[in-house]
Amino acid sequence: MAPKASDDTMTGGNSIGGEADDLRVGRRKAVRYVVPVTVIGVAAATIGLVPALADSGDPDLPKITAQQLLDKIAASDVQQLSGTVKITTDLGLPNLGGLESGLLSGAAKGDEGSAADPSAKLTELASGTHTLRVAADGPDRQKLSLLENAAEYSVIHNGKNVWAYDSGSNEVYHSTVDESAGKKAESPVPATPKDLTEDALKAVDDTTSVTVDGTAQVAGRDAYKLVIKPKQSGSTVGAISVAVDAKTGMPLKFTLTPTSGGAAVVDAGFTQVTFAKPAASTFDFTAPKGAKVTEGDEAGKGEAGKGDEGGRPAPGHGGSDDFAEGMRGQDGPEGLDVIGEGWSSVAVFGTGGEGMPSGAEAGGDLGGFLGSIGDKVSGKFGSGTVFSTRLINALMTDDGKVYVGAVTKDALVKAADSGK
Repeated sequence: MAPKASDDTMTGGNSIGGEADDLRVGRRKAVRYVVPVTVIGVAAATIGLVPALADSGDPDLPKITAQQLLDKIAASDVQQLSGTVKITTDLGLPNLGGLESGLLSGAAKGDEGSAADPSAKLTELASGTHTLRVAADGPDRQKLSLLENAAEYSVIHNGKNVWAYDSGSNEVYHSTVDESAGKKAESPVPATPKDLTEDALKAVDDTTSVTVDGTAQVAGRDAYKLVIKPKQSGSTVGAISVAVDAKTGMPLKFTLTPTSGGAAVVDAGFTQVTFAKPAASTFDFTAPKGAKVTEGDEAGKGEAGKGDEGGRPAPGHGGSDDFAEGMRGQDGPEGLDVIGEGWSSVAVFGTGGEGMPSGAEAGGDLGGFLGSIGDKVSGKFGSGTVFSTRLINALMTDDGKVYVGAVTKDALVKAADSGK
């Protein structure tokens, strides 16, 4: 691998107000969006540039600076591809015999939702290792398939139609894209290296070092290694490594490791990829005979900002080019504030209640799940409970305030104390 070098730090112009927007999470989406919030917690930590040259490595590629590599990613315009992605997520959630997966998908699905609703099904990426098949042919045709236990779940965008099919339940979810409004279909969770990298590079300032650290081969393709590290203490993010295709500039592999060490929190990479045009039939879909079909359009066309059963706009309706913006919806917490900056940023908002409910008040299994991952803490702010993963931690005080960020438990308590 190439030795690292460093130059002067470069800064960007993003405001803390923008970071506050990216950190905003509606309180009733807290369980539903564990995976997306965890992944885009990276975006809450803003990124600065420390230019560095990559010397020859294996493979042998021309030298490039971190700024040049970031420019290459930004200029990447891959329109056609087919490939297989392996994604492993290890948030450090307690082993509750599958209860946590049920809570996540159930919260996303709602009482009368469809098992094929992407915002429900893809929350399975919250833990474990999964294999995805992806294909794209321009902005109007994409397909993502999740292969699990001899069953297959697919989301297909073809023109104005968005179809999702769950072979296990034989259910279909259908929505449409408002092409006249310039809307585009998006995955409810960032699942590919490109998605994850875009979320990680949304903001720029001087709280982070970004370097080129040698070269690698991913899925048989030559790539540069971009390494992103916080300069600040207190963050749970140790480093982000992105393998960038040397020819196309498309991210081929994304790895996020925590400061606590051990396995990566998120590791997503292509095991096979080709940039040839997929067959047109790849994006064809007809609902199987006997399948239950749920139409998602009415949810998207209903009350402004209401979205589907769980509050998220239906695919193609009320969505946003910024995934974090789309997650926030229209009913997020009021009075959102941000303490600190960069990787140490902590979002603060009120629940409108009297702290974290427990037991029957929290809903049986949900109460047990929350209690199993909570630690009581106290400080100048009073007392409360910290709910921890290996990346995102949240402190709910007994008087109903929530502090959340990609920071350690000590950093959350310190932020809560400073807010007094």
